Amino acid sequence: MTYDVDVAVIGAGQAGLSAGYFLRRAGLGFVMFDHAPRAGGAWQHRWPTLTLGKAHGIHDLPGMPLGEPDGSRPASEVVSEYFARYERTFDLDVHRPVDVMAVSDLPDGRLLLETSEGEYAVRALINATGTWERPFWPYYPGMESFGGRHLHTADYQGPTEFAGKRVVVVGGGASGVQALLEIAEVAAETTWVTRRPPVWVDGPFDHERGRAAVARVADRVRAGLPPASVVSVTGLTVTDEVRAARESGVLARRPMFERVTPGGVAWADGAEVRADVILWATGFRAALDHLAPLRLRGPGGGIAMDGTAVAADPRIHLLGYGPSASTIGAGRAGRAAVREVGGLLTGARNTGNVAAVTISAAG
Repeated sequence: MTYDVDVAVIGAGQAGLSAGYFLRRAGLGFVMFDHAPRAGGAWQHRWPTLTLGKAHGIHDLPGMPLGEPDGSRPASEVVSEYFARYERTFDLDVHRPVDVMAVSDLPDGRLLLETSEGEYAVRALINATGTWERPFWPYYPGMESFGGRHLHTADYQGPTEFAGKRVVVVGGGASGVQALLEIAEVAAETTWVTRRPPVWVDGPFDHERGRAAVARVADRVRAGLPPASVVSVTGLTVTDEVRAARESGVLARRPMFERVTPGGVAWADGAEVRADVILWATGFRAALDHLAPLRLRGPGGGIAMDGTAVAADPRIHLLGYGPSASTIGAGRAGRAAVREVGGLLTGARNTGNVAAVTISAAG
């Protein structure tokens, strides 16, 4: 049996919930799928020692503010509770846990979603799968020879397991810095390695800085290039804790090593650091494998975007991709996507031909 619905939303993190909110307000028929067993998006997987007060850039979702919860509580708990409350408040019936295996074209101009609970034929798709399912592991010569442990921040659960160990943290983003500050308190030795020198920024991460970061990421996806993360263009905020760590040498950055050795990491000049653990804080990539049958990627390796819509196929909107990959841009992107989807569906109903509207909208 194939279910027929106007719009499908894949993913119920911050971007997906924003889309659901505006779809509900617009009175459009839609279904929402989420891979996780409970509310919280990627935030539910954050390590328990990452408190709300240390978390980078949590912004309100449309229609309901986060409020002022206790900043000493784990961000994973606070944000998951907020997302669950949001779903209840706006009657967002998220189907979970549901896997969407593939999205393909139907002859009548609709899209076919193959999911773990059946097939859905939809007239428009808002994809908000984010990046959490695809941690990025760069390759360096000798990685397979390392006698210690490789760990990605996707699996980091706090500093306790690093007590008394020598740890190399690779990556210059906020997650890497947050983990390093925790680990340094219990580890025998820490080394921080990044590809580029860190950019330190004084002052709070406010809406003005957030909007500027979103604009820079948007420029890349309009050109069809793979998106940079929003965090990568914001710089690293200098807090009192960061300032103390810089003064003590914990945040003394070393350039990227050349290779991994059985006992640690080594540079081209012969310098070597011994290590028991290499923590790869090297980010994530967009989880879009289920869209592969649609052949959306261009020669630049990314998907060319026109706002939230795929430039070559306005039936498909990508949220949590590029500039909407954080709560900074999620609300605005959700509103924009639903506005475009509403216009597409209105045109389809007036003509009785979704395919014709798609061709026309693509120019």
